[in-house]
Amino acid sequence: MRFTKNIGMLLLAIFLIAWGLVQLLGIGGLGAILAILAIAAGIFILLGR
Repeated sequence: MRFTKNIGMLLLAIFLIAWGLVQLLGIGGLGAILAILAIAAGIFILLGR
């Protein structure tokens, strides 16, 4: 298994997995953490890191 070296795509993958789990399990306390993770992923993707 190979992981991507692009930090933006890695953060996006983590965000999508976490978001899916939150939606599936109905955990509401992770909203702020997921929002910060989404912003960080978007910034790194735009920067091409």
